[in-house]
Amino acid sequence: MSFYSEFASYYEEVFPFRDEVYAFLRQYAGAPGGRVLDIGCGPGHYCGRFVQDGFMSVGIDLDSQMIASAVQKYPEASFRSMDMSDIGIIQEKFRMVFSIGNVLAHLPRPALKTFVHDVFSLLEPGGFWVFQVINWDSLLLLKEYTFPLKVLHDGQLIFHRHYSSVSEDSVRFSSLLKSGDETVFNADVMLFPVRYEAYCAIHEEAGFTRENCYSDFRKASFWNKSGSALVFVFHTTGSDQS
Repeated sequence: MSFYSEFASYYEEVFPFRDEVYAFLRQYAGAPGGRVLDIGCGPGHYCGRFVQDGFMSVGIDLDSQMIASAVQKYPEASFRSMDMSDIGIIQEKFRMVFSIGNVLAHLPRPALKTFVHDVFSLLEPGGFWVFQVINWDSLLLLKEYTFPLKVLHDGQLIFHRHYSSVSEDSVRFSSLLKSGDETVFNADVMLFPVRYEAYCAIHEEAGFTRENCYSDFRKASFWNKSGSALVFVFHTTGSDQS
């Protein structure tokens, strides 16, 4: 999102490419030569890997600095600076659309419903929609939550994240990146929690079938009262898991 502009050059250090995430996504991307779309792609490392493996890869992100970094590092992929609420204007069809890192939580409920319908329209018959969000059912039991610190470069780079003002309607997300004594990045943004059952209902209304859900990308079982993450896999009509 746009408030990450000052964070762009540090993003891949704080949130590096993860082999287990790519292996999970790869299961739903179909055969090389197919088209995949990354919503909230950041600096584009998953798009870059899909291109390396023979896919046509498109990444979108609202933050122009993230997109500039992605274009420079992965020129064979296609990147666009755009709001995810505008994906309905995209003309291509995709075998898989994916979004990781709790990106969907930036959408208020009415916008989320429209967005999910647009994702459905972007998929080929039998296509997959994979996304990762916070397990809001568990978080909403708390008044606030502080994430474990991410410490890099022998303690020289420290990333702080905190949820406060937790309610069914919204959650305040505060993030702070420090390099030594210097504040590199400091921002607050409102997120919009959606419980597990509500995600299921919104997707069913849009025409999706739920393939499965997990608590992480290693396919650990999901229980809505415990754990910090939720990974959903939905598909359109005619899908087989390949």
